[in-house]
Amino acid sequence: MTECDLCFHACQLAEGQIGFCRARRNINGIIKLIDYGKVTSVALDPIEKKPLKHFFPGKMILSIGGYGCNLRCPFCQNFSISISGDKTARTSPLAPQEVLALAQQYQTKGNIGVAFTYNEPLIAFEYVVDTAKLVHAAGMKNVLVTNGTINEEPLLRLLPYIDAMNIDLKGFTQAFYDKLQGDLESVKHTIELAAKQCHVEITTLVIPGENDNDDDMREEAKWLAHIDPAMPLHLSRFFPHYLWIDKPATPIETLIRLQKIASVYLKHVYLGNV
Repeated sequence: MTECDLCFHACQLAEGQIGFCRARRNINGIIKLIDYGKVTSVALDPIEKKPLKHFFPGKMILSIGGYGCNLRCPFCQNFSISISGDKTARTSPLAPQEVLALAQQYQTKGNIGVAFTYNEPLIAFEYVVDTAKLVHAAGMKNVLVTNGTINEEPLLRLLPYIDAMNIDLKGFTQAFYDKLQGDLESVKHTIELAAKQCHVEITTLVIPGENDNDDDMREEAKWLAHIDPAMPLHLSRFFPHYLWIDKPATPIETLIRLQKIASVYLKHVYLGNV
């Protein structure tokens, strides 16, 4: 058995076995990324779509994604790729050098760099590092849109090449993260480390009856403000999706109420999907 040290799951993998994220496998006693350069999604997006409100507003960014994820959110908006594996994902090869060339090609359309997004990009750690180094060396920007579930050592290796992150803080209780097979403390630690080295914005998808508690939002906002009261927080509206199609959409009144609570502690609280 070989242990994967990328995230808190610490998957113990036998020879040939694939980890929880569906992207890393034990090959001859070494944990290797099996989706290196296998891309499922490529688009030129407005930077605000990530969402990033305080990082080069009005610009575009080349966005790429692979497959797999180290959480199991029953409300996942991109479940067709997040739960895919090597045998089911529809991918196209895109080497790091090709990503850079494409990013540079789109500079004439306002592109500032590359965003690693759509699925959970950090499970493709080696690919992200290799690509981010090239983009950074070329003077362009690297953005991560992530659930923040990564261990400290690999994160610190990557952060020197990252300019901005939008981190999903799914909720502010471990009870809620248990439903996602995640770990709240891992995400909080990622936010703390990232905020010291790059621009960080936070997104919380507000789901009725799950993470829309006033007290939890108050504690989340207070904790974020302790790091940086100017850190933008995006409260996003939930719509029924994937396994939670029986849940109602988030009332706009709920978002407005939680925005008022969070705004007591944070300077920038935005509403999304409204």
